[in-house]
Amino acid sequence: MTEFPKDFLWGGATAANQLEGGYKEGGRGLSIADALPGGKERFQIVQSPEFDWTIDESKYKYPNHVGIDYYHRFKEDIKLFSEMGFKCYRFSIAWSRIFPNGDETEPNEKGLEFYDQVIDECLKYNIEPVITISHYELPLNLAKNYGGWKNKKLIAFFERFAKVVLTRYYKKVKYWMTFNEINSAAHFPVMGQGLVPSNGANDKRNVFQAWHNQFVSSAKAVKIGHELDPNLQIGCMILYATTYSYDANPVNQLATLQQNQDFNFFCGDVQVRGQYPSYTKRLLAEYGLKISDLDRTDEELELIKKYPVDYIGFSYYMSSAVETTKKDNDTVSGNLLGGVKNPFLKASDWGWQIDPTGLRIALNQLYDRYQKPLFIVENGLGAIDKPDANHNIEDDYRIDYLKQHIQAMAGAIDDGVDLMGYTPWGCIDLVSASTGEMSKRYGFIYVDLDDDGNGNMDRYKKKSFYWYQKVIESNGQEL
Repeated sequence: MTEFPKDFLWGGATAANQLEGGYKEGGRGLSIADALPGGKERFQIVQSPEFDWTIDESKYKYPNHVGIDYYHRFKEDIKLFSEMGFKCYRFSIAWSRIFPNGDETEPNEKGLEFYDQVIDECLKYNIEPVITISHYELPLNLAKNYGGWKNKKLIAFFERFAKVVLTRYYKKVKYWMTFNEINSAAHFPVMGQGLVPSNGANDKRNVFQAWHNQFVSSAKAVKIGHELDPNLQIGCMILYATTYSYDANPVNQLATLQQNQDFNFFCGDVQVRGQYPSYTKRLLAEYGLKISDLDRTDEELELIKKYPVDYIGFSYYMSSAVETTKKDNDTVSGNLLGGVKNPFLKASDWGWQIDPTGLRIALNQLYDRYQKPLFIVENGLGAIDKPDANHNIEDDYRIDYLKQHIQAMAGAIDDGVDLMGYTPWGCIDLVSASTGEMSKRYGFIYVDLDDDGNGNMDRYKKKSFYWYQKVIESNGQEL
């Protein structure tokens, strides 16, 4: 088995809005995640023209309000992460805990104190914090009253937020990321950009303008961080889905090339290379847009060029296939993407196609393109776990999934890829971002809570907990 680097960052990943709860405690304001109803219809509801970010508890349940009560139980959870042997823990800071409405001039000290405790708890166990500054947690006020990220005023609000948290924590936190899965807005801009149909999501100009504003904001965060400490590592974070042509038809081959550019690479090209890619004109033209339709200044473009990210963080759950010549192919769902069913792959309980070889391909594609360190910050299997009477969970399907993906990582390291670390998604069960369900579980740790909010939230170790413990202890040698 390939030797993983001695300082390889094994760990796990979560997001504040999906596990913290305490949504009105400690001076926290509302975030866009608080307005997302639970259930499989979550995406359909928010894409309705009538959806205007109103929270209606008489009509819907809002599982993000409670999460798994990490706000009160983080010490217990981090201790379990330590028991697994985590070298790092990726989590996010809830923007609305620090600036409840997003547009204040002074931060909420109680929110900062909460993350002081979380960070110190990690460091107590020699766990490196890996912090995502913005992970689908835009303050609700900035979506409702400013129109989301299409509004350039958000650049200054984000800069203030980033400056506060970076200045507060930079001596304790070395690894940062700016925007979670920034490219997800290509398919679903609600979570990353705060855009729904009622405030402009259906106009692609707004999506591209929002991206530009985020590119500028990301560069400002890199600038702030490197001025505080040149050794801080500040990365981008993209949703990566290895993309195949369904067949050898040149039409599908070209469509695959363009989908890779448009989805997998566009945001990374700007944030890593520091400039808009050559295919931007073609990409905008597909939506009837020109580069001149975007509000971009020379100063902003210079800032983007001067402050690219240090590494590429990315999520990888599945691959996709491109077929443009027929309309009767079977389709699949998955991580905001979907597409044509690949006949060579099996799928999870939620229809996400499982493709560990695609991860090795992704690692090679990204490293060949950018020649910067890579960090797999999300990967995992959402599945239905059924405990027995003694709370044992035999999740061999999860172990098998992760084992195959770790083997793919080892192969990529043999290929010469510089891979920093691996933080599987949802290292503890939490509220699903795509469906608002608890039943879609990713964790090594089971949380006694169902989709209706029933349960005592007690934590139980799954079989995969002990398996991953051995993986980390052996630095990837014992799978």
